[in-house]
Amino acid sequence: MKAFFTRLASGIVLLAVMIAAGILGGDFLFGLTLLISVVGYVEFARVFGISRNVMGILGVTATILYVLVVRMGSTGMGGILIPLVCLPLLLFVFLLLLMGVYVFTFPRYRIEDVMAAFFGVIYVPAMLSFLYLIRMSDIFIHGMSLYWLIFICSWGCDTCAYAVGMLIGKHKLAPVLSPKKSIEGAIGGCVGAALLGFLYGSFFMSGQAGVCALLCAAGAVLSQIGDLTASAIKRNHDIKDYGHLIPGHGGILDRFDSVIFTAPAMFVLALFSL
Repeated sequence: MKAFFTRLASGIVLLAVMIAAGILGGDFLFGLTLLISVVGYVEFARVFGISRNVMGILGVTATILYVLVVRMGSTGMGGILIPLVCLPLLLFVFLLLLMGVYVFTFPRYRIEDVMAAFFGVIYVPAMLSFLYLIRMSDIFIHGMSLYWLIFICSWGCDTCAYAVGMLIGKHKLAPVLSPKKSIEGAIGGCVGAALLGFLYGSFFMSGQAGVCALLCAAGAVLSQIGDLTASAIKRNHDIKDYGHLIPGHGGILDRFDSVIFTAPAMFVLALFSL
């Protein structure tokens, strides 16, 4: 019972922080995006054993630079030029640095270390940066509303899937990765997220209720893939949680594993539907 209330309390605090970030935007959201990106990358690097070596240090540096560049490109013409030119260039330079360290210190590091360091930047800051982009970019008229949809379809799906799975779940979805998840729960999560999206759109995005429902349904599917991806990585390395920063939930990646997939998906889907 104590564990339940600990998880509930920390979940409420985290939700309040994300709500505040969505309302305030700007520097607050940027700082929060930077913080969760850096902490998330360190958690990821720790799993692969590179958090305290040159590979990990370069990865943290690239993470900070990536989020800074994203902020530069969130308004005006930069909204087009930064993603198309500067971010790919940054990733290319980062990869060259990693390969340089790998080659000139051989055999101190393995190619797996290079791959983990590089993939970590794609998986954590590059994906999470869409939280800031979708809220602050000039591309969207409903930037704040779309920001909320990310959490409605990810955390809403998680809650609905848990409830439906507990009530009627019988068929295992991914028994090796997550024995408690069921096909019924997964379907319930998608339906629940779509319903939440429809209700949200009806009240806060006039005339877009149907679109919001479809966005949340699609996001819910990707949300569950993101959750299972994080579980697979943990299973491969025999760990239960990525960290202990959020009481009752684990680390940043344990709580944002679904958001990592839904944030960029919402950005792309919204471009073609709103």
